[in-house]
Amino acid sequence: MKGKAPLKKKRNKGGLFIISAPSGAGKTTLCKKIAETADNLKHSVSFTTRQPREGEIDGIDYSFISKQAFVKMVEKGDFIEWAEVHGNLYGTSRRQLQEFIDSGYDVLLDIDTQGAKQIKKSHNEGVFVFILPPSMKVLRERLEKRKSNTKEDMERRLHRASHEIRNYKMYDYVIVNDILKSSLKMLEAVITAERLRNEHIDPDWIEKNFLT
Repeated sequence: MKGKAPLKKKRNKGGLFIISAPSGAGKTTLCKKIAETADNLKHSVSFTTRQPREGEIDGIDYSFISKQAFVKMVEKGDFIEWAEVHGNLYGTSRRQLQEFIDSGYDVLLDIDTQGAKQIKKSHNEGVFVFILPPSMKVLRERLEKRKSNTKEDMERRLHRASHEIRNYKMYDYVIVNDILKSSLKMLEAVITAERLRNEHIDPDWIEKNFLT
């Protein structure tokens, strides 16, 4: 006896997962790790005017551009969201995001709370996930390990973190990133659960395989 056909999604377009966190909480690491292992998932690469940190690669970690080039993209409407964070500009390419979604990929957007608010206003769909550090003490320790952060920069990031954390209620899920392996499992569970939501299932597939 032949088994039923694999469960079909209602639409061929991908979904959107918006991931935010205070600087140092580990959201970028989580996004990169899960994009490497999860099926049909892309990690959107943001544009930024900041200088690359040691080991970062243009086009993989971020697309590093000048402030002048960034401003021109803003004027042309190339960004679906953009924000100034710690004195640097960050933005998500509207075209790249749409290409991924139209190709059927689910997309991870690694953006700050400012950008998340813009996405929430402009999109009817999207799953919002906030990543927390175990404590402010741990967050400080993580920032101290970054050789690229001056003391003034670190204090500025910690001050901003307290304001960003106040926005946690606008997110659908909150993950405390203590142990990376466990946090990856939790993020994977969120993505899996959202993919299995009733509204994503093709009703014609249900009708054909079970009700006729």
